[in-house]
Amino acid sequence: MNDIAFSCLIASLCTLLGAIPALLFKHVSHRGRDSLLAYTAGIMVAASTYSLIPSALKLSSLPVLTIGILAGTAVLTVMEKWIPHAEPSHTPRTDRMNEKSLFFLIAMGLHNLPEGLSVGVSYASDHPDLGPLVSFAIGLQNVPEGFLIALFLLSHGVGRWKAIAFSFGTALVELIACMAGYHFTSRVSGIVPYGLAFAAGAMLFIVYKELIPESHGDGHERPATFAFIAGLLTMIALSHSFR
Repeated sequence: MNDIAFSCLIASLCTLLGAIPALLFKHVSHRGRDSLLAYTAGIMVAASTYSLIPSALKLSSLPVLTIGILAGTAVLTVMEKWIPHAEPSHTPRTDRMNEKSLFFLIAMGLHNLPEGLSVGVSYASDHPDLGPLVSFAIGLQNVPEGFLIALFLLSHGVGRWKAIAFSFGTALVELIACMAGYHFTSRVSGIVPYGLAFAAGAMLFIVYKELIPESHGDGHERPATFAFIAGLLTMIALSHSFR
């Protein structure tokens, strides 16, 4: 049990590990901000289409995937209407959380729930090698996710240490879900593919509705496009290298 808890903890805290380099960024220019947003979008698209969606299909079927993706899109749509949606201005840091940052954090927290559940369920399965493999894969994916969460918050005026703290909060969500998945496998194992598809739908919504339009809003479409492709290839390379 201690080994399982330790593995869940390491996989979750990889998010924090990835967020720490963001402390080096003291100022982000308009062009740099748009490129970072596009890079974030590329990572999220790759994580959805190269990892979450194939995993959901392996565990279930196309109808389950469709339901999960549509559910993720619907929930994010409702959440966006609940959260006051003010467009951020390119102003110096105020160290305050704006609406777009809050929306992004909630979406990433929701995304971490099925990931944590999948780690916990895999450890409780009848396949002894599955748990460490899934834990390692999720932990690897969490490193660039932590980096992009912190950078997104920094680019929207949140202070560096608060950005790290919020990234740590999303890691805790995954850790709690991991332990819940292990202890309640018989009840949640059937939910995991829905959760993975839900996370994919939520992430794709964020990419198309928020990140891509915003990264093209200041006249830096070309570097943003290159950054998107770089983020996409980065996430694919990381995932493929450890399969």
